[in-house]
Amino acid sequence: MRPSGRALDQLRTISIETGVSLHAEGSCLIKMGNTHVLCTASIEDKPPSFLRNTGMGWVTAEYGMLPRSTHTRSRREAAAGKQSGRTQEIQRLIGRSLRAVVDRQALGERQITVDCDVIQADGGTRCAAITGGWVALRLAMNRLMQKGIVTGDPLLDHVAAISCGIYAGQPLLDLDYDEDSAAGTDGNFVITGKGKLVEIQASAEGAPFSTDELLTLMSLGMKGTELLVAAQKQAVSA
Repeated sequence: MRPSGRALDQLRTISIETGVSLHAEGSCLIKMGNTHVLCTASIEDKPPSFLRNTGMGWVTAEYGMLPRSTHTRSRREAAAGKQSGRTQEIQRLIGRSLRAVVDRQALGERQITVDCDVIQADGGTRCAAITGGWVALRLAMNRLMQKGIVTGDPLLDHVAAISCGIYAGQPLLDLDYDEDSAAGTDGNFVITGKGKLVEIQASAEGAPFSTDELLTLMSLGMKGTELLVAAQKQAVSA
């Protein structure tokens, strides 16, 4: 029995509310259970310096957690004067995941920055950020096309992410904090709408895991991201 009472292959309740930021070209508030992440996409009409005069654009991401998004208050990273290694690793993951489904030539020489701010954390924040970040990016791309700034759709596919792990000897989908903090194996699966893998992060927190166990977790990840892509489609069509 899971601490949450969910079935082994059951997602937490998903909610994606779009248009939550007045000024951003694309925005959403994604809720996966008690994990809530605000995602905004901002368009700049120039690329980073390393892409000037190449005809190609760039999509990047920034990630942060509000001080009281967790059980105890954490210090703002700005106050410390630098980002933690965890923050840098997560925002690079988000950026890589989103760029995997972007035609950067079709985007042209501009940059879209997707900001993912964790309002409330209960496990799976990076996965929620990727899933919600895609929605914000989709809305920003729609804005570019509506204005005739780009002629084709630079966004080639959906991308979503979900955590899976082995808790008390059982493979689980979509771990919350209680499960994640005690899991023997913890993994994150980033998968496109067409079922192609973008990235797998999996590690043994306790005993090493087998290839069969990894494949079981991947199967759960495929199922979970299919459901998340369906939620993305519903959100952007609303």
